[in-house]
Amino acid sequence: MPNFPATPNDYTIMAIGQKGRLQYEAILLAGSLRLTNPDFKGQLIICEPQRGPLWTQDPVMDPEVRDLLQSLGAEILPFENKIFGQKYPYGNKIEALSALPDAPFLFLDTDTLITGDLGAVGFDFSRPSASMRREGTWPQIELYGPGYAEIWKSLYTKFSLDFDSSLDLSQPDEYWQRYLYFNAGWFFHESPTRFGARFLTYAKAILDTPPPELVLQEFDPWLDQVALPLVIHSFSGGRPGPELAGLDGDVTCHYRTLPLLYARESDRVVEVLETVAEDKPLRRILRDYSPVKAMVYQNKGKKARALFDRDDLPRREQVIRNTLRRNDLWLR
Repeated sequence: MPNFPATPNDYTIMAIGQKGRLQYEAILLAGSLRLTNPDFKGQLIICEPQRGPLWTQDPVMDPEVRDLLQSLGAEILPFENKIFGQKYPYGNKIEALSALPDAPFLFLDTDTLITGDLGAVGFDFSRPSASMRREGTWPQIELYGPGYAEIWKSLYTKFSLDFDSSLDLSQPDEYWQRYLYFNAGWFFHESPTRFGARFLTYAKAILDTPPPELVLQEFDPWLDQVALPLVIHSFSGGRPGPELAGLDGDVTCHYRTLPLLYARESDRVVEVLETVAEDKPLRRILRDYSPVKAMVYQNKGKKARALFDRDDLPRREQVIRNTLRRNDLWLR
């Protein structure tokens, strides 16, 4: 990794925790932070949606999970869903931003492990960016419908943003990578208050009054990833440069699911996962989560790993998923 100036080690790391899968992933995230960055001076905040009319099932984490997360140094920060909730849980990352202290933050999807030195990442929190570990999932181009340029330009026009300056001109016209598009697995900015307010405004406007060019497009589950590049561009941000290569690289891993982790991630990622999961206080609770139980404690992860050559993986994630399913190794 290039040698960039160290980032002040006192920003907020934010993730979402709620009952079910995310609470166990939050334990792995917190454990990996403690393991790999014991001198981190910032705060890990696990934002927790609260009971309310937008949840038919209680989203509050189990008491023993809350206690464990706090023992790992995490702060549990409750927030109220006013817009999304259970009908669109990806909206948690948008609504939770308003609950954070207004200081520089890094959002991480909860299914992320920290595997290296966060101080090696050269953040410029005044210039937001987000993950480029994505596929061309949105928009879906329909026969005789508008193309990529027409669809994306309609959104930039809706929010009075300059479309042309967002383009990657090294990519061909009407190829999806020409247009600013991120995975929302990580993003950062200097102000969660301002970033979150704009993120919510843009997401609601896209959902409630989309431009006519979007009439054939689906927003579930893509709404956050449709709005995110517009928000980042509006704050003079853009694609991550080499100073951020540690994210989705040597410093963090957004693994998505444990079977995918074992199938395609590095030996270092597997080492961090298994070291964290074997910690006795964590193991006592993680063994109740079936993917960890099967993949780590029952060694099915090693079987999944043996099916793939990490130096020659299938280009499409769906091929990996299908191979895991055929071998009865797909768990989530």
